[in-house]
Amino acid sequence: MEDKGIASQFIDLIIMKRAHIFVSGQVQGVFFRAFVSQKRQSLGLSGWVRNLPDGRVEAVAEGQEAKINQLVRWCRVGPPQARVQSVQVTWEEPEGLSGFEIRY
Repeated sequence: MEDKGIASQFIDLIIMKRAHIFVSGQVQGVFFRAFVSQKRQSLGLSGWVRNLPDGRVEAVAEGQEAKINQLVRWCRVGPPQARVQSVQVTWEEPEGLSGFEIRY
């Protein structure tokens, strides 16, 4: 049984992906960070999200590629008050993040 746990962890490391996401538009002051945090929780992703001084929102998400793609699709829409103009995604090597934080 222990071997299955190790094998499962190994497979998770192999298929784990990391996306660095930048969202521009009217995305600050509209609960975008909380929106990303809620969506990532329902998807089981790790990472962080923060506002940038230039008005964009920056997020990093790690986990299964399909779930990250779902988060990116949600970012293209955002919460009701947001007006998303663009979403840029860069795929990177995962760092093995655990948990998720809203950075200030």
